Amino acid sequence: MQPTLSELERLARQAGEILRAGYNDDHHVDYKGVIDIVTEVDRQSEDFLLGQIRRLFPDHKILAEETGGSDGDGNYTWYIDPLDGTVNYAHKIPIFCVSIACAARGTLSLAAVYDPMRDEMFSAERGRGAWLNGQPLRVSNATELRRSLLVTGFPYDAWTSPRDNFAYFVRFGKLTQGVRRLGSAALDLCYVAAGRFDGFWELSLKPWDVAAGGLIALEAGATVTAINGGPDFISAPQSVLAAAPGIHAEMLEILSEPPQYPPY
Repeated sequence: MQPTLSELERLARQAGEILRAGYNDDHHVDYKGVIDIVTEVDRQSEDFLLGQIRRLFPDHKILAEETGGSDGDGNYTWYIDPLDGTVNYAHKIPIFCVSIACAARGTLSLAAVYDPMRDEMFSAERGRGAWLNGQPLRVSNATELRRSLLVTGFPYDAWTSPRDNFAYFVRFGKLTQGVRRLGSAALDLCYVAAGRFDGFWELSLKPWDVAAGGLIALEAGATVTAINGGPDFISAPQSVLAAAPGIHAEMLEILSEPPQYPPY
């Protein structure tokens, strides 16, 4: 049985209430990596979502950030990020969200991203459009990179990985009105969908980071690809480029060039 968009929105909103209720608490922080953290609220939100999905759709497959995957019949796959923006949350920076997507037979079909601090519900249904609190979303009409505002993020292994994204950050910073870093890939993609940013790229992500936001951006009219230009931004090796159609090709060309690091 296929879920409905209203069911995803309800789950995202209820999980968001868990995040909002715990926001001002002192959090227990565990480290999955040097700078990759998880709080008790991540787990509370994910436990709630997994419990609800397994109760309502017991045959569906689930990919979730904290608990990994659960097997299903393969017809439906859920992508769950119970708290996208954990570092922000742990530092009481109010930029984070719940991200939920569902794919039918390998194709992303439904998405909901909820920002509980602003009460903003971004959602999309394949072929029907994208919305913010029920109002249609549309990407910007940017056609010139030099007049665009971009957003990006950096991998948790940036201390050691050659794919740290800093060279591209500098390059785009010198070619645009600016590059922001919010700390939540799902919201970055939704902000592209809403026309708040003209483009977003990131080199190393996980499927649950981009599944919901990617569909929302697509349905709002963005061109969304991997940084090699291919349409698959879910499969490993993970990367994504979501931009207004008028600047996507130019961004893709820059990302196709090997990063050049300035001397220090």
